[in-house]
Amino acid sequence: MNAAVIGAGPAGLMAAEVLSAGGARVTVYDRMPSAGRKFLMAGRGGLNLTHSEPLAKFLTRYGEAEPHLRAAIESLPPDDLRAWSEHLGQPTFTGSSGRVFPESFKASPLLRAWLRRLSEAGVEFRLRHRWIGWDGGDLTFETGVEKISMKADAIVLALGGASWPKLGSDGGWADILKSRGISIAPLRPANCGFTVAWSDIFRDRFAGQPLKNIALSFSRHVLRGEATISREGIEGGAVYALSAPLREEILANGEATLRIALLPDAAPDKLSARLAAPRGKQTFSNFLRKASALSPAAIGLLQEAAIASNQKLAQMTPDELAAFVNAVPIELTGIAPLARAISTAGGVAFEEVDANYMLRKLPGVFVAGEMLDWEAPTGGYLLQASFATGAAAGRGALNYLSSR
Repeated sequence: MNAAVIGAGPAGLMAAEVLSAGGARVTVYDRMPSAGRKFLMAGRGGLNLTHSEPLAKFLTRYGEAEPHLRAAIESLPPDDLRAWSEHLGQPTFTGSSGRVFPESFKASPLLRAWLRRLSEAGVEFRLRHRWIGWDGGDLTFETGVEKISMKADAIVLALGGASWPKLGSDGGWADILKSRGISIAPLRPANCGFTVAWSDIFRDRFAGQPLKNIALSFSRHVLRGEATISREGIEGGAVYALSAPLREEILANGEATLRIALLPDAAPDKLSARLAAPRGKQTFSNFLRKASALSPAAIGLLQEAAIASNQKLAQMTPDELAAFVNAVPIELTGIAPLARAISTAGGVAFEEVDANYMLRKLPGVFVAGEMLDWEAPTGGYLLQASFATGAAAGRGALNYLSSR
């Protein structure tokens, strides 16, 4: 049994592990000179493998894709993924937010141990091989030197999305599969930042500054967390978590209004009372800083938003100012480029795959990971679904090989 896995990220490597353990001869192909480039990037800030919340709540994070991903994640749930990591010599711990990390807080030790185990199991790697489609029934690759063709009895495609293309996946696979009649939802940025038309003064002074302990709201969505002011607009964990509805609003109407509560724990009446105190000879900015304990960046954001809405903070009543502090309107004018997004929405439509993750129109070809049409917030959900669908595609490929 000869299986080819195209893509050496988490989904592809997990598919290779399952196939190899099932007795298949496995070759992993990737266009990059080394495996797991984006996986390593994910580990730079601490590798968030998964999340510790109850599985029923965990699954809701996948939104409309939850029914399609449920079986795969239930077959490789977060606890099993943690055990898998520990078997590779990387025990995990749960952070205060419920996120799960390796104790080393890095991706490289886990990846090295994983690649070593795969090699010892007989998995072969063909790097610097860019998949360009099929020549008849053969897989075709460009190596930078020549074009070569390979035969495989089963194929797992785990080519990723289109974010951070310099790390491997550029979404070029979409046109290849479309040419075979596969329906592909447009690839769009997910877990991304947004553009804002900041004034030059605000941009130059506050770009790179964080907004901590805030609450963001849009439509019916409210989320606590942090954000960062960028030269182009706004980004950060709380923004990423709201990126799907914000993105859809901008795509539909060209803009979206995000509201930020800068002091979400402050009781309105108490905040209003503090803001009603005599100002004396203080400048308004200095008074506001002392009365509210807001950071300079937060006060700058208040002033920027007031100017954009043709208001003056100093002319607001204490009640109006207290309300404004906890509902600062930020007009989002666009979506950060896909190449800079953390992940990708869109991809292979789930109606194109069967319960084993095999493409119905291409028997023997399986799909896993981010190239499927799902998205999830950061917090461990992205990697969990990539690992789980990789394992599911590997099992599906094994079933296909055994049936033949």
